[in-house]
Formats: sequence, C-alpha cells, structure tokens
Amino acid sequence: MNETYFIGLDIGTTSTKAIVFTRSGSIKGTGNVDYPLLVPQPSWAEQEPDAIFAAVIQALRQAIAQAGAQRSEIAGIGFSTAMHSLIAVDASGNPLTNVIIWADNRSVEQTERLKRDGTGHRIYLATGTPIHPMSPLTKLIWMREKDPDTFRRAAKFLSIKEYVIYRLFGQFVVDYSIASATGLFNLKRLDWDEEALRVAGISAQQLSEPVPTTHVLRGLDKRYADEIGIEPDTPFVVGASDGVLANLGVGAIEPGQVAITIGTSGAVRTVVPEPITDEKGRTFCYVLTDKHWVIGGPTNNGGLMLRWFRDEFSWPEVEKAKELGVDPYDVMIQAAQDVPAGAEGLLFLPFLSGERAPYWNPQARGSFFGIGLHHKRQHFIRAVLEGILFSVYSVGIALRDLAGGAREIRASGGFARSREWRQIMADMFGYEVLIPETHESSSLGAAVLAMHAVGAIRDLSEVNGLLRIAHRHEPDLERSGTYLELFYIYERVYLNLLEEYKLIADFQQRSRTSQHTR
Repeated sequence: MNETYFIGLDIGTTSTKAIVFTRSGSIKGTGNVDYPLLVPQPSWAEQEPDAIFAAVIQALRQAIAQAGAQRSEIAGIGFSTAMHSLIAVDASGNPLTNVIIWADNRSVEQTERLKRDGTGHRIYLATGTPIHPMSPLTKLIWMREKDPDTFRRAAKFLSIKEYVIYRLFGQFVVDYSIASATGLFNLKRLDWDEEALRVAGISAQQLSEPVPTTHVLRGLDKRYADEIGIEPDTPFVVGASDGVLANLGVGAIEPGQVAITIGTSGAVRTVVPEPITDEKGRTFCYVLTDKHWVIGGPTNNGGLMLRWFRDEFSWPEVEKAKELGVDPYDVMIQAAQDVPAGAEGLLFLPFLSGERAPYWNPQARGSFFGIGLHHKRQHFIRAVLEGILFSVYSVGIALRDLAGGAREIRASGGFARSREWRQIMADMFGYEVLIPETHESSSLGAAVLAMHAVGAIRDLSEVNGLLRIAHRHEPDLERSGTYLELFYIYERVYLNLLEEYKLIADFQQRSRTSQHTR
C-alpha cells in the first residue's frame, strides 16, 4: 500500500512554506520561497499578490519533489495564512491594489475615530477583532476616504488566501477563521456583520462566501495541478489563520493550555469552547472550529528587538562571535546570564514599532527605564530579553482574566532555540514551559486540520500523538516574584507615558514625512 501525505501550506509575511507530512507527523519534504516587503510610503506595508501566488506554486512543487511523492499520494493540502490582509479586485478577480498586510499603519486616523465615538468597541464585541490599523475594517475606511477611485472600482475585497484560492479554483470563499480577523464578521451568527459593513461602506456581496475551516475544495485548475505535480481532484482544505493553527500545531487546544510564539513578533493564545470578547478590548477572538475558539493577542515586538540591539549596540558580542565561529545571539544571551533576574532594576519597554495587544496603541514608543551608573551592556541585553517577555506576559494577564489560569505553556518560534531565554519565560510566567520538537507549528496545524477534514483522523486532539516534547522548564518561584514586582512598574511606566507617546509619535511622523517629500 502506498504512503499518503498531507501538506501544510503556510503563506506568511516574508515567505510561503510548504511542508509534506506523513500521517504520523514526520516531515518528508519542504519548499520555501521568499518575497519582498514593499514600503511605498512611511508606515505603509504592502506585497505584490502575484508574487505570492507564484511562491505558493513554487513552494508546493519544491516540497513534493523533495519528498519524492507521487501525484496520487497527496491526500490533502491545508492552507495557513497570515491575517488581516486586504486586496481590492475587479469583477474578473484582477488586483487593483497590492496586498495591504497586517503591519500597515496607514489607517491610524480612521482607527482613532472609531475608538472615540464608541462604534469601534461595539464592532469589536461583535466581531472579536480589536480596532487597530492592522484590521481590514479600518483599511477599508481609509481606502474609501483616501483612495475613493479604487474603492469605487473594486468589485470585491479579498485576503491573500482568498486571492490564491480564486486563482486556483475560480471560487470566492473565505474560511471562518480568516473572516473572523477582518473586523467585519459576526462571531455569533458566523456571517458578515451588518454594522461593520455599514461603517466600512461595503456590501456583503463585495466579500467572499464564509465557509467552515474544514471546507474542502476540489477541481484545481489543470494548469496549476500539472505545474505543482498533483492530481486536479486533490482535496485542498480551506484551513485557517496561522495564529490559530499554531495552537493546533503545538497541541494547545484544551482549556488551560497556553501557546506562546515569539519570532519576529510575538503572540499568546489559548482555546475556549465558545467565543469570548473582552470588555476592556485587550484580546482577539478568532475561529478554529465551531468547538475551538482562540482568544489571545499579538505583540509587535519580539525577536525583532533583539536583532535591533545586536545591529545597533552589540558590536563587541558580534566580533567575539566571529572569532569563536558561533551565532552572535548566543554570545549576547550568554553575557546576559551574568546579570541577575530583573537586570538590577533596568526595564525595557519594547514598543519600537508601536504595540498591538493588550494596549492596541500604534503610537507607543520604546524606552529603557531605570538606567543607573551600575548598568553595563550586558544589563541592557538582559533587559531586552526580559522586556520582550514582559510584553508577552501582559497579554497573558488579559487571558487569565478572561479564561482563568494556565496549567502549562507550549512555546515555539525562534526564541525557543535558546535554553536561557526559555527559562526566563518559565520564571516570569510561573508555569512549566514545554517546547515541542517541531518549529513548524502553523504548517503542522494546517496539515492536521486537512487530515481531520478528509477523515484521516477523527478528532483534532490526535495531534498530540504526532508531537514530541523536546524541552521542559520548571519555574524558579523566587525569580517569579522578582518579575511580578517589576511587571507592576513596567505597566505603570507605560500608563504614565500615554500622552508623551502621542506627542513623540506625532513628531516622528512629521519628521519622516518631511524627509520623504524632500
């Protein structure tokens, strides 16, 4: 009997990755294709939709070839994609705009207006998407006001996943998960929200048909089937967003299990049995399945902060790493180990690119607080490591308020390669931290959801049979107490600087705009 394979296709911010898994979860082949981020104006972030579509085809072809899989052996392909993207297309599905991605901040003015008059909070409670420039809702308002010609010409508004699916199958469909991250989708009715549509100035007919995350697509365009190397009737499962699939991919799908991902940015998520929104507006609520709702929050400032510090201030560690032939991050983190927990009273608020959860404040800015003559560069390195985790911890506090305490943390992302950084997380949160062996959590989650959709597994909990835990870290409760005391100060500093953040962000924006127009 031939082996059967499932593919997790993850369309991310910087690349598209396709991974071929066996039914038992082993990786047999990988394809990975990069594409550029476009910044046509300050605070804008775009990508070219056809470049991403080409990357999807190429990544699938690469992964299948590397696995040595025959056309008939591909039993299912599941989609995972980044959230909050927006493309305006004409009646033939041709793009009128680039992909406006989650990192785009052009709609700050529209966001602030929605927040001021109370409309935004009502829409958030109904849709689960915080009112923030990342949201397609605020992007649509921006387009209606600032680019009315494109807005009028648009027949439909799509995410990148919907655009790829339309190119592959000729259908306009969107899964409940991606829909629930638009700010336009009512969580209780599982359909487009009337008030959000009215505020955006569009109709439901200008959006795709919402379908469950297990919806199966067949009848792939034969040209693309041949190019990829699969049968045209290969089942494609519409899948979900990368965030909720990361929970599935690390096995954190039961109450009390918290998934934390720290890569370039960060995210904290837990699964609840029904939709929950937050009266304080701190968290999102997105669909995985009708029995699994993922609440949590993303942070802007993850490993990107450590890279910034390495590039701008850590040249001695970089030079030492070159001499030793090792990674500069390893030298930096080792230096931080010589400093006690709490960096002897040095705090880093890591808001160099604003912040999403739990504050949803694009005007927040970074700062070191508490600097004394006794602080040396290794203190700053430790403060950066801890500050990134403090931002994640602040989301964890909101989740505890909504869903109760955690019993374990399952962590993934680039940070998980560092034993020392993983231990700081355990100490700060006060819970055991488990690190699954695979780092491809969103791709595995997409493949597992595809297995479930086509009947290869009966229940999503079977994912735990495919996972191996590589590392476990128990917290040091004395250090936990230190971090709790410092987090109280961290939050006070943030709250006391709210007006100053607005002032300095406005100054920076005017400075950048002036330089851009010279």
